Amino acid sequence: MIPRELIRKIRRIEIRTNRMVNDVLAGEYHSVFKGRGVEFEEVREYMHGDDIRTIDWNVTARMGNPFVKRYREERELTVMLAVDASSSSLFGTADKMKGELAVELSAVLAFSAIKNNDRVGLVLFTDRVEKFIPPKKGKKHVLRLIRELLMFEPAGGSTDIKTAMDFLGKILTRKTVVFLLSDFLSAGYEEALRMMNNRHDLVTISITDPREIEMPPIGFLELQDAETGEIVIVDTYDASIRQRLANTAATDLDQLTKSFKRMQVDHIPVRTDKPYIDPLVRFFQQRAKRY
Repeated sequence: MIPRELIRKIRRIEIRTNRMVNDVLAGEYHSVFKGRGVEFEEVREYMHGDDIRTIDWNVTARMGNPFVKRYREERELTVMLAVDASSSSLFGTADKMKGELAVELSAVLAFSAIKNNDRVGLVLFTDRVEKFIPPKKGKKHVLRLIRELLMFEPAGGSTDIKTAMDFLGKILTRKTVVFLLSDFLSAGYEEALRMMNNRHDLVTISITDPREIEMPPIGFLELQDAETGEIVIVDTYDASIRQRLANTAATDLDQLTKSFKRMQVDHIPVRTDKPYIDPLVRFFQQRAKRY
């Protein structure tokens, strides 16, 4: 039996994310992810304003009047959410932990998908693939995905993005839109992302907490790496230490952004202390201009 608190949490996420989808994202999603192609639907008589390139010359010759071909878009897509569930997802100093933000983002994307009659699936990974839920349609299925995200207790602690991409590369038999949600505290995944993007439509969503970028002067802190367990003592009153931490974080973020550009992989940066709807809409609008 599902605990009442979990049911309430699922319901809150459903209400909040559904509102965003209905009010803002549904049209943006549809305009960007347009399906696998078009298929022939019918032939009808030419009307003023029709594109002359659609004229069916064989039918036109037989009937003595111009006729055009009409096509229908193959709308159905498969969407896969690949969510990093490693120990670093439990970190958060703002409104949400990084893992909680990943759940809401996954819900928004999943509800956008089913609103457009697309199928959506889920892969949860750490240093291994921990759970795979095949793509399906429907609200009931999306609520199951949200439940799994909220209830999931990983066996692994660190992050291996390459393993997750290799797994998806083996099981995805048709072109898929893959949303990869992670803080990207991993290495050696560039070639795997490049291959995934060549075969499918990969969109990366990097999740960052403000304290990973800037540390306030609050005294001595004992910091533990969530994935390796390493512990260090940091004097945050020391301005030079705070500046060094900020410079390192800025360099890491800059290198991450540049690597995505180099691989021609779409990237949406989000933060736990800022609304995520704005970068999502901005991404959809910018991408719509490219296609």
